[in-house]
Amino acid sequence: MSALGVLQSVQFVIGTDGHPTAVQIDIKTWNLLLDWLEDNEDRALVKAAIPKLRSGPEKAGALRWEEIRAEWGAS
Repeated sequence: MSALGVLQSVQFVIGTDGHPTAVQIDIKTWNLLLDWLEDNEDRALVKAAIPKLRSGPEKAGALRWEEIRAEWGAS
């Protein structure tokens, strides 16, 4: 669903004074919104890490697989 589709699916809850007091969305739209927020958060993390990663594995703090393999239970 597009952002416009999400906005068009919102239902407003009107208070006794006749003014909007809340919004309501269906579960499918809520889950799509959560996915979108998580994706944007992930993009921001990656974007922030790119300069450090471009400095090379050692400066970026990369770990050698051979040294941490046992911690991950891999053989």
